[in-house]
Amino acid sequence: MAEFVTIAIFNFPHEILVLKSILENENIPHLFLNENLIGINPMATIAYGGIQLKVHPNDFQTVQTILDQLSENENLKIV
Repeated sequence: MAEFVTIAIFNFPHEILVLKSILENENIPHLFLNENLIGINPMATIAYGGIQLKVHPNDFQTVQTILDQLSENENLKIV
């Protein structure tokens, strides 16, 4: 996991649900750092720096494309 880089930061757990499903379906290794901590105490998102999406550098461009597509879709806008 030391090689993984942060590609996006989210404030609340509901913001990552669609993205998490897409990454799992595409078999892209990923980690949502602080997901459980903020899920338990959403108001602590500032203290923990949000939910950080970390991916392997080899998958960075693929995940960036997915994030861009989600941002363009008004019904699924998360970032």
